[in-house]
Amino acid sequence: MTSVAGSAGGVADEHVWEKYVSPTRPAAAAVVVLAAGAGTRMKSELPKVLHPLAGRSLLGHALTAARACDPEHLVVVVRHQRDAVAAHIEEICPGTLVADQDEVPGTGRATECGLDLLPADLAGTVLVTYGDVPMLTGDTLRAVVAMHEDGGHGVTVMTANVDDPTGYGRILRDEAGDVTGIVEQKDASAEQQAITEINSGIYAFDGALLRESLAEVGTDNAQGEKYLTDVLAIARSRGRRVAAYVCDDLWQTEGVNDRVQLARMGAEMNRRILDRWMREGVTVVDVSSTWIDSEVTLGRDCRLLPGTQILGASTIGANVEIGPDTTLADVEVADGAVVVRTHAHLAVIGASAHVGPFVSLRPGSTVDAAATVAPFTDLTATTTATPTEA
Repeated sequence: MTSVAGSAGGVADEHVWEKYVSPTRPAAAAVVVLAAGAGTRMKSELPKVLHPLAGRSLLGHALTAARACDPEHLVVVVRHQRDAVAAHIEEICPGTLVADQDEVPGTGRATECGLDLLPADLAGTVLVTYGDVPMLTGDTLRAVVAMHEDGGHGVTVMTANVDDPTGYGRILRDEAGDVTGIVEQKDASAEQQAITEINSGIYAFDGALLRESLAEVGTDNAQGEKYLTDVLAIARSRGRRVAAYVCDDLWQTEGVNDRVQLARMGAEMNRRILDRWMREGVTVVDVSSTWIDSEVTLGRDCRLLPGTQILGASTIGANVEIGPDTTLADVEVADGAVVVRTHAHLAVIGASAHVGPFVSLRPGSTVDAAATVAPFTDLTATTTATPTEA
């Protein structure tokens, strides 16, 4: 997908949003995550969807959002570096189905390959998302499903309005405002290319309709691909309504194609993570130099000083002061501890302990409650800092 620059936001009508994200809303029958692309613009030996962002792979973020819909079936469609991607899927989301895309190009064919692993009589809503759209949230997907099912739609497409729609498929509407189809950039007329409402590529489909329609989709287009977008016209020809869920948060529609986008996305995601924790009672002295991963937990009245990085699944208690210039990765810090200019990995720091400055805590090391680790200490797994050593 192509970049869309935008500001943070949400669905325009908060009351509608609350209705759609209610935990009582129905789950999807299946989610199909498309992750078969080569990602050549990343210029990397690592598959694009495995590049890290805020402590998860791009694909990990996509699967986290998909699982929030509590689907009966979760399928990832793979191709490029298939074995590496499949192994990662099994590691982070065991039990996920892995489908292989064949030689036929296009999102329509990729989706069809995913459906081939699902029951032939699958009924209900099928969501289609991507493995390189890391800021798409589970709340948004649930809202799409709810709007789709409330309206009895054949297809619901997530769209956005952008200043520069270059590279995206354009949403076609009739005079009444109903969605009539999607035209890809290379197939669009000059008039259609002026349309600023774009296709995010994220859909909710009636499962039976999707399977039947894909069987009719061909490759007679400028790209020679089997387009998923062609399902919309087929749905309308069968009298099924096609609707749009307009997402105001443009970041949720943006995919990562290169490392410039990856860095930009990482900065925005980190900003949102910090905002969330500050609203929960954490003090961040300098947001420009503080980085917190997605799975970190922070206690109330923590104070994070400049140059702090808290990574992995680190757990930080209440009233903890960390920094400046400190990196903690998969570290447990109990209430009231102070950690100054320290690098720690897979370590445990007890309550009211004082660590640093200029300390290294190696994997397996432990600092007992109320202990002090003196400056310039290298604590190993075979050493425990205790209060008597302070």
